[in-house]
Parts: sequence; structure tokens; C-alpha cells
Amino acid sequence: MTTSIDPRPADGYAGDLTPQQAWDLLEREPAAVLVDVRTEGEWRAVGVPDVATLGKAPVLAEWVRAGGRPNGDFLTELAAAGVTDGPVVFLCRSGQRSIGAARLATSAGIGPSYNVLEGFEGGAGFDGVRDREGWKVRGLPWGAYEPADAAAREGAR
Repeated sequence: MTTSIDPRPADGYAGDLTPQQAWDLLEREPAAVLVDVRTEGEWRAVGVPDVATLGKAPVLAEWVRAGGRPNGDFLTELAAAGVTDGPVVFLCRSGQRSIGAARLATSAGIGPSYNVLEGFEGGAGFDGVRDREGWKVRGLPWGAYEPADAAAREGAR
């Protein structure tokens, strides 16, 4: 299935992509990188996107630390992982935190920077379960977080 990579316009960054559009961009653009900005606790509990079939690995960089503390080293961590230009696709749980990450990256000259609508798990339904939208529900590859591989993942583009 091929979809158009036509982002929804956004203020302060390149735009919003559906999970499938994000995958298509990562597949079509050799320099594109996926940055998962969730917390390590989320990576451990829920898993991480798997872009290995594209010859890539996600960069794992927390936007906020455990307890909701902002990560003041976010841009430094991106630079250490080799994320200095774009395209960069930012992903969080539901597509909210990644907006801030895309805006900050854009303001730092990293771009084009995109946000993934729906995020990794999507928003909670009326029953509180996150099983209606997002990277995982859309059938895109994902797997378990392996802390031993974290340094390798963060350095791979």
C-alpha cells in the first residue's frame, strides 16, 4: 500500500504525518530518521518501533524524564546520535509530546521535522485502552525494548 507523503500543515515545524506516511517517508528517504521521544519506562512497558527492515534503527531520546521533568539535554542527545539535519520524524505515545520535539528541532535548524499523528499507541478510547490508533494498531513493525541495545539504537540512523 502506497500513500502520499503530504503532511498536514502545522505551526512551527514541517507538519503532521499519519503513521503510514511516516513509514513511507522513512522508506523513501535514505537520510530520514525516526526519533522516539517517549520515556524509557514507556519503551520498556510498551515496546519501540522497528525500522530494521529499512536498514535503520530508531533514535531513542526522552523529551521528558520520568516524573515529567523536561529533558534539558534533548538537543544535545539528538546531536550525539547524529541527528543534525532532516528529515526527522518524531514519535511519542499519542502525538502530543512529539509536537514540542518537532518544534524545538525546527527552531534549532534540524529539519524538516515532522510529528507522527496518533503516536505509537494512540489516544485512549472510552474504555481507557489504547487500541484504536497509532503505529502499533496500524500494523507497523515494533518490538521489545532491549536496554543493552539502547546505545546502538541511539547512534544508528
